[in-house]
Amino acid sequence: MEIISFATDLASPGQRRARVGAPLPGTRYLLDFERAYSGERPADRIAWLDMDGPWFGAARDTYDRLVADPSFVERAAAEGWLVERDGASILAPVPRPGKIVCIGLNYRDHAAELKMAVPERPIVFSKFTTAVIAPHDPIVIPPESAKVDYEAELAVIVGRRAKRVSSARAIDYVLGYTVFNDVTARDFQSVDGQWQRSKSCDTFAPMGPAIVDAAAVRDPHALGIRLTVNGTTMQESNTDQLIFGVSELIEFVSATVTLEPGDVIATGTPPGVGAGRTPPVFLRPGDVVEVEIDGVGRLTNPVVGG
Repeated sequence: MEIISFATDLASPGQRRARVGAPLPGTRYLLDFERAYSGERPADRIAWLDMDGPWFGAARDTYDRLVADPSFVERAAAEGWLVERDGASILAPVPRPGKIVCIGLNYRDHAAELKMAVPERPIVFSKFTTAVIAPHDPIVIPPESAKVDYEAELAVIVGRRAKRVSSARAIDYVLGYTVFNDVTARDFQSVDGQWQRSKSCDTFAPMGPAIVDAAAVRDPHALGIRLTVNGTTMQESNTDQLIFGVSELIEFVSATVTLEPGDVIATGTPPGVGAGRTPPVFLRPGDVVEVEIDGVGRLTNPVVGG
């Protein structure tokens, strides 16, 4: 199952309400989790991503029934549970996560590119959640920055509350994976002496288009990952180059920070970032950036001036 957030047009022009659901393979429909649920709906849409909550289980059961019994699809459509794909806009899969936890210098080939030692422990930082944007939304270059860079990353979406989780059990806490672009203002990063502002400008956290179920990703440490700017490949590697894998990161972070459903862990970027090139290559208005991860999806965003 792939989980998406989407919006449909309402009666009032221009007003849109985010919903959570899943595309139904081989059909023109999206399952709307809320419309298909007969009980009391959660107040917070992130509750649909809680693997231990009643809403996620009910949504999965409905999805599995629809996939197993195609004759049930038209009945579900008549009941109002489904939405036409053509009438929906795809949002970021977690439009406002509780936390975006990021990992720095986590690819062996990227460390080698920078001629830096492999870290002994994960380097953790964060992005403000207001930076999140959807596929095809524009990355906006602030007028104050002339050195905005791209970073292709595999992101982990947490599916249950995690505190002091061992690496042996960590995968049980993963809802799924999505594509992430850790956009960074390198000039801010340089002058600030720390990374928060440079990583958290509005629009600097594109992600999506979907959360791919963890069960559908056989090995998150064997995925091709690449990024192009205007069709030119700038980054290309494999998640087998991760220094600290998904389980290790969950163990490390959850030792001191409680992870919650819908939290995002961006696992780091491979070599080829613009700041590391000779001469450096930074994003400009009119560029189109695409990040693709095998089995997870493709994330496309245009770049505009602020």
